Amino acid sequence: SVTLEGSRPMLVEVQALVSSTNFNVPQRNTTGFDYRRLGHLLAVLEKRLGMNMGGYDVFVNIAGGVRIDEPGLDLGIAASIISSMKDVAIASQTVVVGEVGLGGEVRSVGQIEKRIQEAEKLGFEHFLLPQNNLRTAPKVRIALHGVDRVEDVMAFLLR
Repeated sequence: SVTLEGSRPMLVEVQALVSSTNFNVPQRNTTGFDYRRLGHLLAVLEKRLGMNMGGYDVFVNIAGGVRIDEPGLDLGIAASIISSMKDVAIASQTVVVGEVGLGGEVRSVGQIEKRIQEAEKLGFEHFLLPQNNLRTAPKVRIALHGVDRVEDVMAFLLR
């Protein structure tokens, strides 16, 4: 995911592990990401994608020991959780950016041009972004994929 540190784009690696729980209350563990925001994303995935998260422990890590509170990270975390739950890898040359609303909608993020340019400069091949941001995105070589809803993210991952 490409997030913003101040006004400079910063690429961060998002990791998620979803596994069957052995407890009555599943574990929720985050490193580098807001614990309550994880609850929000899990509720959206359960409601909008029918993913029964109550039977699974969920661990989310922002690699490198950084802490990110920017909403543009939501979609990358949701994609990572879907990837782990469905046991389908996200291509390593893919960047995912977007805010996820309670209705499952993917909301626009700021400074999308800088984020896309940074991903392209680093050699990424695919960039998943909010559909509304796609309308104003610059012409670039990297393949841009606009999404409106979290359901679109799952379709992209399972293609």
